[in-house]
Amino acid sequence: MADANSPIQKVDNSTNIPTPSKYDWKLSDVSSADSGRAENGEMHKLRIAQKVHIELEWQNIGDTEAQTILIAFQPEYISVKYFDYKAMDYMTKTFYVGDRSVSSYSRVKKIGTISFNIIER
Repeated sequence: MADANSPIQKVDNSTNIPTPSKYDWKLSDVSSADSGRAENGEMHKLRIAQKVHIELEWQNIGDTEAQTILIAFQPEYISVKYFDYKAMDYMTKTFYVGDRSVSSYSRVKKIGTISFNIIER
């Protein structure tokens, strides 16, 4: 079962995701292709949507935990129950995953760091 205080509570059907060491929540604007600056320098943003973007990182985890994380975040699109700072509550949305990075200092003992971003679809 996921840690009750973890900002990531569930990924698809897996509830055993370790608590991330780093959780950076962002809200990104998506602007229309017609956005840009007018000749007078005034910006016309023309926001068409806002999407959640979360930076995740796990440090000093074992091989089994690393494998659990990488498998859980492997599908093209995933349903994630996460803590949303705008709502100040847990929400479930569909995300896709950016490039995943694993740094290790000893394959026998621990993985150093796993990090990647998830972006709302």
